[in-house]
Amino acid sequence: MIKTFSLLLTFLMSSVGFSQSTSSEIIQAFRTGNAEKVSAYFDNSLEITVDKHNKVYKKSDAATFISGFFSENNVKDFKVLHQSESGGSFYCIGNLVTSSGTFRTTFYAKEKGGKTVVQEIRFEK
Repeated sequence: MIKTFSLLLTFLMSSVGFSQSTSSEIIQAFRTGNAEKVSAYFDNSLEITVDKHNKVYKKSDAATFISGFFSENNVKDFKVLHQSESGGSFYCIGNLVTSSGTFRTTFYAKEKGGKTVVQEIRFEK
């Protein structure tokens, strides 16, 4: 019984470590304004909101949008204000510091088919 519990605990801890590693990779991609790395985690479709204008994009269109957004708003830094992980999903709220001002940025991701995918991004000036 103790051995089974230990194996289960080890498995759960390794799963949490994977999510934390993945969330750190996504955060780092935002921090450096690396649209290619951010979009590598996109789900097949995702919702992107800029201020109060939102749209659901296909993965390839979302990658193009993010690339353009990062080009128009030269990213200087991403400062995490809050993040939380629970049950195979996580979200992060932070300030994306750009050449055109600071955007309060939120992204939501979850585990889907053994892979972490970003399903929503919000930018608010």
